[in-house]
Amino acid sequence: MFAEKQISDALRKVIHPEKKSDIVSLGMVKSIESGQEGIVIILAPERSNDPFLSSVKSGIVKILKEELGPDAVIKEIRIEPKVIVGKKPEKTRDVLPEVENIIAVSSGKGGVGKSTIAVNLAISLAAKGYEVGLLDADIYGPSVPIMFGATDYHPDVRKENDADILIPLLKFGVKVLSIGFFVKADDAVIWRGPMASNFLKQLITRGEWGRLDYLLVDLPPGTSDIHLTLVQEVPVTGAIVVSTPQSVALADALKGISMFRSDKINVPVLGLVENMSWFTPAELPENKYYIFGREGCKALAEKMGVPLLGQIPVVQSICEGGDTGRPVALEDNAAGLAFMDLADEVVSRTLERNKNLNPTERLKIN
Repeated sequence: MFAEKQISDALRKVIHPEKKSDIVSLGMVKSIESGQEGIVIILAPERSNDPFLSSVKSGIVKILKEELGPDAVIKEIRIEPKVIVGKKPEKTRDVLPEVENIIAVSSGKGGVGKSTIAVNLAISLAAKGYEVGLLDADIYGPSVPIMFGATDYHPDVRKENDADILIPLLKFGVKVLSIGFFVKADDAVIWRGPMASNFLKQLITRGEWGRLDYLLVDLPPGTSDIHLTLVQEVPVTGAIVVSTPQSVALADALKGISMFRSDKINVPVLGLVENMSWFTPAELPENKYYIFGREGCKALAEKMGVPLLGQIPVVQSICEGGDTGRPVALEDNAAGLAFMDLADEVVSRTLERNKNLNPTERLKIN
């Protein structure tokens, strides 16, 4: 346990990016509690739509770890704004009302490591102090349960107004729901489009997601009914497109960017992630072999006018981490740090998007 003054003094080093003053002097720290289970901080910003709240929360986690030591456990950072600004239209936020940002993780084709990116990005965001959820919407090929070491997990169900509410798996600081939790690992999912779409709706609307800073949605490869269902059900904050540097993958990634940018869907593309950028053998950690081509995503990003969020190499630890249920983002090595850097870029681009663009509206199909 830590003294309240000790915590308060540490919080004076957290600077609000816009106001250029510390959060204690600004009166943002409403209360501080320190118990056996960890530290609980309640923030009271001036308005509910402060675009820098996520950045402030991340700063709190970082400073407390630095000032109080690695054993400091931050149990919760709760937001209780003084003024609720601009209630969003009911039809826009009637689903997942406590989720701040919904990020679609997509790829133009299969086999580019999209789910690996989604899983490690979610864990990296959680490690930085954000409340994170991961929805595995890859209905026909769910691999998220394997990567979380949870192939035998079956969600608990509770009743609420005669409806079944699904309790997500909580692991590595991430809330997770996947169709893989409801079918046997060896069974093929043979569903027509409407069946798959209806199941996705159930995971969205009946999952007990609670308050989240980020909900990542791992979409199937390509473009399909699942993509349309997602943008119909919820206002997607932005999309991340994953590709390898290979020309055939880039051609499909371009189609994915175009889909999100189309007039009907109109979801901002936060950027591209280049996976399998180069191969680095464990015994030669300084060597890079560009086996799928070099900087293909960088060229595509420049062509399409979107940011290149990160380049993830092919290293043995990434593959092994996914197979053994301990993703590499949990490790303090070069691959793990690459995902931490990716998380920083995603947070930065999301904050920029929310500051400069209006909230996304759900797709309406007559």
